[in-house]
Amino acid sequence: MKQKLVMLTFLTMAVTMIYAQEVKFEEYDLNNGMHVILHQDNAAPVVTTSVMYHVGAKDENPDRTGFAHFFEHLLFEGTENIDRGEWFTIVSSNGGTNNANTTDDRTYYYEVFPSNNVELGLWMESERLMHPVINQIGVDTQNEVVKEEKRLRVDNQPYGHFLEYVKQEMFKKHPYKGTTIGKMAHLDAATLEEFQAFNKKFYIPNNAVLVVAGDIDIPKVKEMVENYFGPIPRGEEIVRKKIIEDPIIKPISAKGYDANIQIPAVVAAYRTPSFKERDSYVLDMISSYLSSGKSSRLYKRLVDEKKMALQVGAFNISQEDYGMYVVFGLPLGDTKLEDLVKEMDEEIVKIQNSLISERDYQKLQNKFENQFVNSNSSVSGIANSLAKYYMLYGDVNLINNEIKIYESITREEIQAVAKKYLQPNQRLVLEYLPEKDKK
Repeated sequence: MKQKLVMLTFLTMAVTMIYAQEVKFEEYDLNNGMHVILHQDNAAPVVTTSVMYHVGAKDENPDRTGFAHFFEHLLFEGTENIDRGEWFTIVSSNGGTNNANTTDDRTYYYEVFPSNNVELGLWMESERLMHPVINQIGVDTQNEVVKEEKRLRVDNQPYGHFLEYVKQEMFKKHPYKGTTIGKMAHLDAATLEEFQAFNKKFYIPNNAVLVVAGDIDIPKVKEMVENYFGPIPRGEEIVRKKIIEDPIIKPISAKGYDANIQIPAVVAAYRTPSFKERDSYVLDMISSYLSSGKSSRLYKRLVDEKKMALQVGAFNISQEDYGMYVVFGLPLGDTKLEDLVKEMDEEIVKIQNSLISERDYQKLQNKFENQFVNSNSSVSGIANSLAKYYMLYGDVNLINNEIKIYESITREEIQAVAKKYLQPNQRLVLEYLPEKDKK
């Protein structure tokens, strides 16, 4: 049996090495400060054109939350040369797809086209940057769209507000205390001039990275990039104030309520470092060890063996400035929330008091190698990673080297990091309860 396990591990690593090809790229800056990354892959006739802007929910006025996410929608309204409502029609009629997404740290727009339409993708993204039309009809239209999204994804979603409660307790100074979607009252109160000012401040070439990845001719694409993006004026430099949270030195207890649930939940949350820190990578491995799959420690203990929980999990929410390590559970039957926390704590204490087994350590290494390969298995995934590693990490070559960080993490480090961050006196324990239980 042991020989079979060793052979399976060897084969897994061999397959990983075969398919984990180095991602080659070229990067440079335009005169206006826009960073450009080009990746050529002629395996399939597709191309991704994408732009990531270094603006997210943390950059908003505290009285005008939701602006970054709002712009994710607003900048599809149209431009001086793309009629209102025509953006998606142009993309689909040329065999493409497109989308955008926003986090607390950045906003990302992209198109995927047949490679013979690479110029169309570049023109459209340059139009979004250079000639957006931000008027009252667009603001009013997208205001309703965002409100409907909030109703569907947050307000009417079971457990939809749990992260909101956690963030407002974990962060007292930093803008991470808010949600990416923001408060609808803030969007309702905002003037057209405020939206236009936000666009002028953050949607500028020197706050953006352009990635073109796929079946491209690099010299031709460089010429297109210069033609479409080179004339866009540089914006004023953005000055960001570094906001430092006071350390959590004693337990925080809180309650949150949700009208959409019948079964309560309990959350233990710990503030952790930026995803650029090595410790954050170690926390990724700890969360995988505790709760990735039905063979994980928390699932086996609380769901399978003790029948105390319907669901348990642990995950590392890592962001540019700070992160949060969150452990949660939904009780089964008459299990008390405090008993669930006690059981989850015992599994964390085991990691703190002794090294995980060599077998579990190897399973973690295999899992992260597999995730690394999958993240670079598509052109659009590569484009996203290239933009992210430049914009948020300051090191594009992490697309090839990040796996080496995980490979270098030792069992001793896993133990030390668990001891450093996952302490009861450094956390929030939130009881997330049905609205009917509110007194």
